[in-house]
Amino acid sequence: MPADWSPAQRILHWATAVLVVGGFAIAFVMVALPLSALLLKFTLYQAHKSIGLLVLLLVLARLALRLGHGRPLPETMPRWQLHAASLGHGALYALLLVVPVLGYCVASTASLRVPTRFLGLITLPDPIGRDPALFAILRPLHKTFAIALIVLAAGHAAMAVLHHLRGRAVLRRMWFGGRHVPSRPGGGGEGEGEAGDAPLRR
Repeated sequence: MPADWSPAQRILHWATAVLVVGGFAIAFVMVALPLSALLLKFTLYQAHKSIGLLVLLLVLARLALRLGHGRPLPETMPRWQLHAASLGHGALYALLLVVPVLGYCVASTASLRVPTRFLGLITLPDPIGRDPALFAILRPLHKTFAIALIVLAAGHAAMAVLHHLRGRAVLRRMWFGGRHVPSRPGGGGEGEGEAGDAPLRR
């Protein structure tokens, strides 16, 4: 196992987080806009779809990096917490893949034929085609899984902050990397001497 997350893994992690939050915020605004603001509504829908596809590409890149580079040893903590973290990460990755794919399929099956223009430049094909019955199924699924993604991501962030407050290096390692983590005053803390802190003393 590597001693730390690679710079590419850290960059992709935070880029994914920013895009997920941004995509959710745009979705909240775009569905609330009246048809009188049609141009803005259309622009936000296109931005939302582009963000979803970018998230899909970034997550695929993250999975490829994880296979090639691996992941650092986890922090020393109770076994049930390690299992819970593993399940949470697996669910996050699954939702990060499923939500954009569902969104693309929703756009493809909609009765209103609005092309998906990735980044406003590339018109993407419709993989399914107009299908009102399937659209009625996929749209609430996309919404439900998107909300689940945001809730799970918020829980993931909250746990990272909690571990940070308890002196563990989980958040610092993903933010700075092991070679750039500032030392803690007094050298104390709950994380002192734990497996996750070992790379910080190189």
